[in-house]
Amino acid sequence: MTDAESRSSRPVLAVLARIPVTLSLIAIVLLVGIVWGGLWRPFADDPLFDTVAYGLPALLEGRWWTPVTGTFFVNHPIVYAFVIPSFAGLAYLEHRRGSLAAFGYFGIGQLFAIFASALFLWLASALPWPWAQMEATVLDVGPSGGTLAGIAAAAGLLVSPWRVRAWLVVLGFSFVTLFFWGSLADLEHAFAVLLVLFVDRSLRIQRTTVREQRLIAFVAVLVILAVEVLTLLVPTDGPFGHTQAAGGSFLDIALDVVVIAILANGLRRGRRWAWIWTIVLAVVNVLTGALIIVLAAVLGPERLDDQIGDFNVALAQSAMWLLLLVYLAWVRRAFRARRKSTLGVQPGPTIDEVKDALRAHGGGTLSWMTTWDGNSYARTESGGIIAYQRRAGVAIVLADPLGAEASRNASVAEFIRAAEHAGLVPCFFSAGEATRAAVPAGWRGIVVADDTIVDLPGLEFTGKQWSAVRTSLNRAGREGMTFRLTRLADEPWGIRQQLRAISEMWVGDKGLPEMGFTLGTLDQAEDPEVRLALAISPQGDVDGFLSWLPVYGGDGTVRGWTLDLMRRRDGGFGPVMEFLIGSSARQFSEEGAEIMSLSGAPLAHDYPPDAGAIASLSDWLADSLEPVYGFQSLHRFKSKFHPRYETMYLLFRDEADLTRIGAGLTRAFLPDATLRQFAGAGMELVRGDRE
Repeated sequence: MTDAESRSSRPVLAVLARIPVTLSLIAIVLLVGIVWGGLWRPFADDPLFDTVAYGLPALLEGRWWTPVTGTFFVNHPIVYAFVIPSFAGLAYLEHRRGSLAAFGYFGIGQLFAIFASALFLWLASALPWPWAQMEATVLDVGPSGGTLAGIAAAAGLLVSPWRVRAWLVVLGFSFVTLFFWGSLADLEHAFAVLLVLFVDRSLRIQRTTVREQRLIAFVAVLVILAVEVLTLLVPTDGPFGHTQAAGGSFLDIALDVVVIAILANGLRRGRRWAWIWTIVLAVVNVLTGALIIVLAAVLGPERLDDQIGDFNVALAQSAMWLLLLVYLAWVRRAFRARRKSTLGVQPGPTIDEVKDALRAHGGGTLSWMTTWDGNSYARTESGGIIAYQRRAGVAIVLADPLGAEASRNASVAEFIRAAEHAGLVPCFFSAGEATRAAVPAGWRGIVVADDTIVDLPGLEFTGKQWSAVRTSLNRAGREGMTFRLTRLADEPWGIRQQLRAISEMWVGDKGLPEMGFTLGTLDQAEDPEVRLALAISPQGDVDGFLSWLPVYGGDGTVRGWTLDLMRRRDGGFGPVMEFLIGSSARQFSEEGAEIMSLSGAPLAHDYPPDAGAIASLSDWLADSLEPVYGFQSLHRFKSKFHPRYETMYLLFRDEADLTRIGAGLTRAFLPDATLRQFAGAGMELVRGDRE
């Protein structure tokens, strides 16, 4: 094994070393399958089955060893494909809480599932209940009671809100399979999960957020839909009785799927109309169940089954709709979102009020970008202003909240509540540490850029580290280049036309249009508070230019400047950007400015290994756009000015929102790009890779 292979295998070996109990149990199950042939033929047909299998008959006949021996057998080769992966939850539990805890959950969960099921069936079989009487005669093998207990315990270790979601999946799986396909194993699974639920107490029913209330309703409706489709296609044999597949035309099934899927999506987005129609549908199903009970009492179950088919399934489905109806009534306030609902206190702030707030209270290095076209504004009750864009169902906040510093934490909380009530996914893009501290506990934060800040007081381009910048300035002097810090409106028509031509030529060479959101254009440079840095050749040509956005300090004065546009003329002065930035820094320093931000190159950050799906998404987008915009090379260029770095974050509730946030950010950066242009950019990437 090479050194590289050895290093790559160390993390895997470290993980395996922490789960010896799980690995031992898997090894025993596989070894038993090899020795007794269960891996290639049904063990249920083996004469040994009755001796080692557990269940009520085995216990009544005094085979006390069967709860242990039956744990390590599997009744059919196909079941191994489900049994072995089911140990994953136990492995996670052991990795987090240790081998003793994992062995305890598995062993106690397995034994409790076996004995509780046997006791339940012993009592229930005394009743006129055909299902209980049948299952009381059944034997079973397998470790699934213990592995389900491990999965339930592992769900309790997840962070919020994934803990609640995982518990809903575990409980839904356990009880849907029990109610509709109620084998002895399904009963054991339910008891194992209930044991962990009541002993572990990791599922705490507390006041959930509006978003979680909608998500639970969304999942519940989809579960009911899945059950209805399955009972149409697959026969059931649960506690409610045996039924045949209901059949029905494909058109009827498809219509049910479409209608309920539309309602489910509307519930997910908090739409009032979806809540109303789901309530109507639930009431109809509950009334149908009530009518079935009345008819069963009058006609008798057998005669009713002959008249209307499998009424047992209809009754079970009505019970599920009743639970959903109660839940929807309980969380009715979560479903008030309208399609074009406004955010914040009305009337919303105007662009002049946004600029006044920046001058009065100051802002960050990206705050002036909130004054650009395309942004919407929400006024909060605490007096703050939040700039955001509404893209793909996501409310993307740009930078940090505006307004008095004391109001910003409250502004963050108010905006999140307002966005969720409107059915939007809130997130904060390029936010600073203060906003990261203000979002609710449990929110995630991913670094998206490092703001590159040059401190201007006492700045001198001396020493070896500044040699590249100093060389560019000296060369510009020798070649007669002129630097001018100006405003676009103050320049003559000829200069403005040159700037337009340079920008149009730059855009024309790209497969995609100019980006927006945190990258401006000459339209934004027309703002009288934005300054332009021009590099003029001895012939009067503009060889390059920069635009600088003001950074207000809170007392009405500008404390710094943020770099936005960077454009150069082909064939012009070579180190024109170093010349422009160095000259701008000198003049800003002479004017008394404190900082100069070279901004953060978007999508150029190196993500940590645990960054999750947003890292993969951003890396893909950055790789796709690198041949077009050169973010990585831009990031390397800025390092010549030896800036200090301030972290910029993407803040979001949890990873379930990342797909929508990714789509929203793509549209925010490229609002006018067509599918053909995206495809063209991808083709350009392929060509670049081949070259």
